[in-house]
Amino acid sequence: MATINFLYRSTKDKANLHLRLLYRFNENDFVIGANTKFEVLKDYWNNQHKKRVFKKTNNVDELNQIQDIKAKQNDVDNELNKIENHILNAFNSVNPDKVNKGWLQTQIDLYYNPVKVIEVMPTELINYIETYKEDRRNEVTESTIKKCNVVRELLKRYQTEIVKTLLLTDIDTEFKKDFENYCITQNYAPNTISRTIRFIKTICIHAKSKKEDVNPDLYNIKVKYYKVDSIHLTFDEIQKIENIQKDKLTESLENAKDWLIISCYTGQRVSDFLRFTNKMIRIEDGKSFIEFTQKKTDKIMTVPVHPKVIEILNKRNGMFPYAISDQKYNDYIKTVCEIAEITQMVYGSKKTETAPESGIFRKETKEYRKCDLVTSHIGRRSFASNFYGTIPTSLLINITGHSTETMFLTYIGKSNKDLAKETHKYFK
Repeated sequence: MATINFLYRSTKDKANLHLRLLYRFNENDFVIGANTKFEVLKDYWNNQHKKRVFKKTNNVDELNQIQDIKAKQNDVDNELNKIENHILNAFNSVNPDKVNKGWLQTQIDLYYNPVKVIEVMPTELINYIETYKEDRRNEVTESTIKKCNVVRELLKRYQTEIVKTLLLTDIDTEFKKDFENYCITQNYAPNTISRTIRFIKTICIHAKSKKEDVNPDLYNIKVKYYKVDSIHLTFDEIQKIENIQKDKLTESLENAKDWLIISCYTGQRVSDFLRFTNKMIRIEDGKSFIEFTQKKTDKIMTVPVHPKVIEILNKRNGMFPYAISDQKYNDYIKTVCEIAEITQMVYGSKKTETAPESGIFRKETKEYRKCDLVTSHIGRRSFASNFYGTIPTSLLINITGHSTETMFLTYIGKSNKDLAKETHKYFK
């Protein structure tokens, strides 16, 4: 076992302390010394540092002097403890027969000038996803973290299939083709595959910005998005929901019904509108607005309160419906729409389990009852679809929070041909 002592060995009034390492090895005692770079006054070291008991006094000046000495002792002790721990840790990690005066001086020098560890960026794609998350930790959203985790797990399964660890430099157009084919065999929807490939490309571009090597073919990767027949509730269907007789609904279903109507007239995500409270409402010039921060994008939103929403608030004494979980809301609104007889057969996609008790769900596209396709997102899509063409798109985007008009039009499934047809209305 090794011990360390500190000594003042200079004749000068101020000097660096001398460190002495004492240890026993092979039945022999060893003492090795070297100078530190910690400087103290000779008078302090000999007359004050080792003096820990002070006489009792009521003299203010003497009390202040004692406090100053105690503070100095603590500072010196803290530094010497750090040096001691550094040397003892180094000693415990080396064979004692390698220890000598040169070794000890090197360890002291390393204490003051530690070797800088150069951070090595991972070159494996899956590992770099974690680097991407960490680098953007101050701006990354909960949904992005979830996306990172989902893509990482999918890539792990793909790597198992191809028996290969993917590197950043492996991501090229050939990877894209093979990865697409794999995802198709796993019953992933076309747009899900496209979004995943686009995200993988984003990860690699981020790596490129950090001076990491990527495949030159990366920038030739293009993805195609497919038009999806997304359902929404028309104004007539929303009216049918409003007109449901109260005795047909439990309190929970009535609560969910009101949230559904609110979502259809505010155009917000379920992660936002289920958090609405009366404290978020601001009234200005006789007009009501809801002010909040979008959970997904962190955007500060000011949304006008539609008269239909005001009707619900008035019915509830100025309060929004009580909060429920996303899952319960999803379940309840399907029942609400069934009671409202929104049961016509429509073509759409619904997540189904690939095999009984497999725990693996994929979207299956076919005809379903419309009420069975209703999810928590339908209110936002209904708002965007119903008011498109009657409210200027720029104002709708301001409410939904879409970044661009292109994103908004893609969201409601409008193609260039659709836009051309609608333009004819203005020619008349």
